[in-house]
Amino acid sequence: MAMSNSSSGVVSEAAHLPSRPSYIKLVLDQTLITGQVRDYSYPGSGTTEDPYMVNWLPDDPKNGFNLPPSVKWTIVLICAFSTLACSLSSTVFAGAIIQIEDFFHVKDEIAILSLSLYVLGFALGPVLWGPLSEIYGRQSIYLVTMGASVLFEGVATASKPDQVAALIVLRFLVGSFSSAAISNSPGVVADIFAPAERGLAVMVYSMFPFLGPTLGPVCGNFLAAGAGWRWVNVLCTVFFALMFVLGLVFMSETYAPYILRRRATIMSKETGKIYVSKLDIGLPPKTLSITLSTAITRPLVMAVWEPISTVMAMYAAIIYGILYLIFAAFPIIFISERHWSQGVSGLSYIGIMIGQILAVPFYIVLEVKYRKNIARPGVVPTPEMRLEPAFYGAVMLPVSLFWFAWTSFTSIHWAVGLVGTIFFGLGNVLVFISMTNYLIDTYSLFAATAAATNAMARALFGFAFPLFTTYMYNNLGTQWASSIPAFLSLAFTPLPFIFHRVGPKLRANSKFANEAKRQLAKMQEVRQNVEKRFEEKQSGYNTMSSHTEAAVDPERVAGTIPTKSRVTAVDHSDSGSN
Repeated sequence: MAMSNSSSGVVSEAAHLPSRPSYIKLVLDQTLITGQVRDYSYPGSGTTEDPYMVNWLPDDPKNGFNLPPSVKWTIVLICAFSTLACSLSSTVFAGAIIQIEDFFHVKDEIAILSLSLYVLGFALGPVLWGPLSEIYGRQSIYLVTMGASVLFEGVATASKPDQVAALIVLRFLVGSFSSAAISNSPGVVADIFAPAERGLAVMVYSMFPFLGPTLGPVCGNFLAAGAGWRWVNVLCTVFFALMFVLGLVFMSETYAPYILRRRATIMSKETGKIYVSKLDIGLPPKTLSITLSTAITRPLVMAVWEPISTVMAMYAAIIYGILYLIFAAFPIIFISERHWSQGVSGLSYIGIMIGQILAVPFYIVLEVKYRKNIARPGVVPTPEMRLEPAFYGAVMLPVSLFWFAWTSFTSIHWAVGLVGTIFFGLGNVLVFISMTNYLIDTYSLFAATAAATNAMARALFGFAFPLFTTYMYNNLGTQWASSIPAFLSLAFTPLPFIFHRVGPKLRANSKFANEAKRQLAKMQEVRQNVEKRFEEKQSGYNTMSSHTEAAVDPERVAGTIPTKSRVTAVDHSDSGSN
């Protein structure tokens, strides 16, 4: 316990600095309300008119930014591999389509629904799980959704030959619940890394939503061919179960508004005084109905009235749809036409995977260039400066797709076409990350809404494209059918260049972008006023302490710490030892 000097009776600053808890305590205790947290000198009077305003303590161990690097990276890796589990499970069934057709006695189009409806479930992630994490915290939503994914995937494994509908519905539910990993993980990264520090974490996380879909067919083809479709389901179930256990043991609550709001609620009940979170000042109260209605309606409003969000969402949806079209097309090209075995045909996806991995160093080089540029004197960062990676990616996409389409003749060696898919994987990631950064910088407070619009569009296209792939290839032939997605991506190639030129004008006329700026300015003003009041109160307290120092009886305070009317430096968790 921190002690005062017996001769002065002045509270030591160390008394307000929380001790470092164990990792287990960080995980199990969502709010970590210690004696220091209860007794800290929050600004305010504890009344309805002037409530105590709860903020982080200096070096508060529950503040995500203060977590040790090992804890931060443990959380990042859990989020990354949970996303991998979700995205891998979306396509691993592509390798088991033949076995599903034979086992359930259904046509190809019905079997593909187990793939498509899973992806459709992704649309629920940003609409449901993101907003719910703002009310119930990241940790609770992670455990509930990952646990449900284990349950539904496990039940699907037991499907009988006459229960194909049950299998498809269960796959949709798994996609719906597991999508929380995709929709909430970027928020977790933002919770624990400051903007200047999160570049590497974002890159590590961003790889996995793309790596999973390409790794899925590789695993699924070999596993389904050797052991049957049920073992594909077992793989997904075990992966989800592993991530649930790791999350249960190592996933700490990271969402600052939730933690501070819970602290305020608990301390209000304990003391009878009124506490509010500093991060909720000036904002309407969060209720389930209001949060969900806003989460559902705002993306729709943005999709209709925000050209930046709408066009970006359409481009992302086209690219995502093409990716899932390829997953349905490769079995036709490599099994039916080139007569590869089912297991070996899964290796055809490795080209895309190599491109996605190469996107990491490629993007890091561009990120270093961006940081050097904005560090120059007089340079003001703009969202348009985030678009450079998309310049390269937007050109790579149609080139790679045309390359693959017209080298897919059986008379041409298979390796020639697969080299082209490397550039598709590379361009895919570059465009996605660049657009994501552009939307975040443009909409700031409403970036989650823009991301929701984007994610819903991607889910719808990822759901729809595989459904017509078989018809398209049967009717048009491999070369022209493969050229359709190339033409689609070509139509959007000028988009990053257009936004780079007219983006400032579009942002100036954007209702959401301007409202985000206004709210940020308002929140900053309110917080500055609160900090000013806090500094004035602390200054007055320090003056009072110095005036009363001479009157303090050293013998009376020996072994104790002088208190204000409601603030002591005693940590209640340690009081039993004094």
